[in-house]
Amino acid sequence: MDHQPAPHYLGTRLRHLLDLLETDVARVYADLGLPDFRPRYTPVIRLVHTTGPRTIRDLADTIGVTHSAISQTVNQMRRDGLVELHPGHDARHRIVHLTDRARALIPTLDAEWTATTAAAHDLDNDLPHPLSTLVDAALRALAAKPLRDRIHEHL
Repeated sequence: MDHQPAPHYLGTRLRHLLDLLETDVARVYADLGLPDFRPRYTPVIRLVHTTGPRTIRDLADTIGVTHSAISQTVNQMRRDGLVELHPGHDARHRIVHLTDRARALIPTLDAEWTATTAAAHDLDNDLPHPLSTLVDAALRALAAKPLRDRIHEHL
C-alpha cells in the first residue's frame, strides 16, 4: 500500500523535494571529481565569470536570494579558495572576484549547468504541471500576498 503524506505538510514536503534535488546535484559534482563543491556556488561563479566582479548585494538581487544567504555562500566560497573579496567604494560594499581555482572549474561547471538544465526540462515533462512554472507562480503569488497574510485571514 502506497501511503501519501497529508497535504497539510507542505513545508516538510517542499524541504524534502529540495533536499532530493540538491543531493543529486551534489552527487554529480562528486562524480565530476568535485566532492566538496556545493551546488549553491555555481550561480555565483557563473555570474561573476560572465559579468565580472559583483557586489554581494548585486549577486543576491540577480540570483534571487537574500543578502544574508549570498553573504554566507560567498564567505564559504572564500574559505574554499574560490573567491576573493575586495573593498568597494565604501566600507559597506565588498566586491566578489573569482580566484584562478574557480576560473579553472568553469568548463566543468558549464557542462554540468547545461546537463542540469536539460534534466530539469526532462523532470518538467514528467510532471502534470512543470515544476519550474509552479515555483515561479508561487513566488509571484507570495510576493503579491505573503503566506503570513494568508494565514491571518484564517485565524
